[in-house]
Amino acid sequence: MLRVTILRAWVWVCRLQLAVLMAVGLVPSALAATDEERIQQLEVQLEQQRQLLDAMAAELESLKAGTQANDDPLQDAVVAAEDSTYVAAQPAPEPTLESSSSEESNGLTLQLYGFAMADAIYDFKRVDPNWNDTLRVSTIPTDAGQYGQDGEFVFSVRQSRLGVKGNYGDHVTYLLEAELFGVGGDEGQTTPRLRHAWATYKQFGMGQTWSNFMDADIFPNTIDYWGPTGMVFYRNQQARFTVPLGSDEFSIALEDPSTALTVGRFRDVNVCEIGSSAYDCESTGSTAAELYQAHNELPDLSLRYRNNGEFGHYQVAAMFRELGYERLDNGRQESEFGWGVNLSTGLRVWDRDMLKLQLVYGEGIGNYMNDGGIDIAPNSADPATARAEAVPLLGVSAYYDHYWNDKWSTSIGWSMNDLDSSAGQAGSEFTQGQIAQINLLHYPRDNVMMGTEFIWGERKDVSGATGEDYRIQFSLKVGFNTGDFLRGK
Repeated sequence: MLRVTILRAWVWVCRLQLAVLMAVGLVPSALAATDEERIQQLEVQLEQQRQLLDAMAAELESLKAGTQANDDPLQDAVVAAEDSTYVAAQPAPEPTLESSSSEESNGLTLQLYGFAMADAIYDFKRVDPNWNDTLRVSTIPTDAGQYGQDGEFVFSVRQSRLGVKGNYGDHVTYLLEAELFGVGGDEGQTTPRLRHAWATYKQFGMGQTWSNFMDADIFPNTIDYWGPTGMVFYRNQQARFTVPLGSDEFSIALEDPSTALTVGRFRDVNVCEIGSSAYDCESTGSTAAELYQAHNELPDLSLRYRNNGEFGHYQVAAMFRELGYERLDNGRQESEFGWGVNLSTGLRVWDRDMLKLQLVYGEGIGNYMNDGGIDIAPNSADPATARAEAVPLLGVSAYYDHYWNDKWSTSIGWSMNDLDSSAGQAGSEFTQGQIAQINLLHYPRDNVMMGTEFIWGERKDVSGATGEDYRIQFSLKVGFNTGDFLRGK
């Protein structure tokens, strides 16, 4: 740039000198009258100046061509000002799928990940056989010997997991993940179970993933499958919109409503004896358990704000629900209002150590809890006056993850889910659960973990009956992650 400017200035000086010399050459007779030799010297200088000017012009043209090739806008402006024939550079074309930049911004990436995990468990008591490879508190019996004599050894591989995730360009992501822990109709089976089926476009996501009401990052570094009973823990179908706020975020979601309904002590009572709607009841001999079911016309609404910082994070979430139910014999429908607030935080203590805390309270949010929750139950023991009510609950979870060094860690903590019992519930129904855990885990190399955990759990029923269990679990987990191994168009 500086060189161009200097050359341009020198060209103008040479042009000025040339003009002066030419003017001198127009009056040779006057000079001849005084000094003929001086005229000869001036002619020699004129020729030298012409040669220098030609060289300068050639250099300037070479520099002009170079600046256009480099497409430097500052140099272009200088050259354009000097050359009236200059044509402004055209804007760069939009990238196409064939361009290298397109492949970086529009390519499809695919990442395969997962782990194989084996558990060896000795249970000092007994739980429901369909759940014997995890200590899910609600499966602890409150009647001695209900599932057999104390003491059971279990091998399990049901925690093993496989997933695929990736993105398409800068705005599209996808996640598909499954494990082998059968639930629902597959209780007790080692069979594929969907965990996540989630896709996003920019700030909008839809599918199945963690509920917007929960905080997945406070799940402790434990090896028992089910984990803290008093933690909000639910993978739900939903549509979510997330607003980034720097390093923080706010999100709103419409989630699949799934009312956890119990008819309590009226399970075996003729439905025509329940409630003041008996006047329109068709006597079929059916029980309440057979004819009452959940009926949801509106999705659940959840709001969440998360703040991230060097200290860790904290999160505030709220849930609002319509808890509907209906009778199949006469079509009568009613609903209750459910709501909840979930406060959680993960605090960095030092290095990698984390203190993980959660406090949740609400009415009719039981099915969002990790274990033991119901949403609505009969509010009266009198069949003639019984109506449904949203059941209040309190959930607490407190765990500490400590890393002794890069090879060893320990997690210790306690969690509780406490439900208010309604007057119409059966005495054998769950009302409170507690769990406590401590472990020692070893990481001999990358993607390998082995360790031992002691777990204690207790269940309490509406009647006041209690049951407890404790077990020791040893696990080996080997993970893998392929990285992005496919890029297409």
